[in-house]
Amino acid sequence: EDDFQFILCEGCRKELPNLKLLTCLHTLCLHCLSENKPVGQCPVCRTSIPQASNIPNMDNLLFTNLQARLKIYKRIVGRVDLFCDNCKKAGEFWCSECKEFLCTRCFEAHQRYLKMESHKAMRVIDIRAGSFKDFLKGTGKTSNLSCSDPTHKSQIVSHHAPFCDIRSETQRRQEELGTLSRELKQKRSGFEATYAGLKDEAARLERAQQETRELIRQRVEQLVGLIRREEEELLGLVEAGQEQSRRELERVEGVLRRMEASERLVEKMNLYATEQEVMDMQPFIKDSLEELLQLPVAGDRAQPGDFVECRARLRAL
Repeated sequence: EDDFQFILCEGCRKELPNLKLLTCLHTLCLHCLSENKPVGQCPVCRTSIPQASNIPNMDNLLFTNLQARLKIYKRIVGRVDLFCDNCKKAGEFWCSECKEFLCTRCFEAHQRYLKMESHKAMRVIDIRAGSFKDFLKGTGKTSNLSCSDPTHKSQIVSHHAPFCDIRSETQRRQEELGTLSRELKQKRSGFEATYAGLKDEAARLERAQQETRELIRQRVEQLVGLIRREEEELLGLVEAGQEQSRRELERVEGVLRRMEASERLVEKMNLYATEQEVMDMQPFIKDSLEELLQLPVAGDRAQPGDFVECRARLRAL
């Protein structure tokens, strides 16, 4: 059966009836075509389906008929329902033209009345002894050929028609297909070379993509590291500015308390100090007061300026 996997639907890989042949020569069942209908392309090679319904008009008669013949062969090999289609006795022969099983008696009548039609019935026992390929050889020829014109489907082509010999025409068509297939094989080598080149290029781009991704990741990590360090420095500046402001506040607060204490002490000295106390304490108090007078007021000191340096570095970053 491995030799005949080609008769399966190329979409779902199932043995189904009503196989359709697309213009790209892929074969699909109606179910796969219906699933792919919104796309309007062959799911195997993405070639557009020209029919508006996305359902090709051409049936794959070869695959469909091979499936039918394979089904008959399996019945014969499996000994399933092998009864004469005329009298229902045991079927001993198979006629591929009539597509009927025949018992020995009906076979003799069949040969007598249809010998001029070249009907060749095969013995069931001989079919079982051979392979499916042997069975196909015995059923591959037919004496009654139907006209391929869709309007003449029910009409049989005569061997003695004056316009041509049907066997010669069949052979000519097979040879024509063979010639085209050989030409296509020669052209295929060019496409294979192009495909190999594109595949190598895709692999190279894949490697380049991975390298670029890694480079981007490394660079971003470096930038993030730099930004984190800058963040730490800027936060440090903010903290330092705030600490400077706090210390300045404490300093000014301390100066005010010293001034209050100095004013209070001088006032008390004026009210209650003896001459001796003035003489002993005045130089010390004078030095302290002069030191206070030399201190700058708060408005004269440099201010943090709303973190101007931080804002400038942030804009630069």
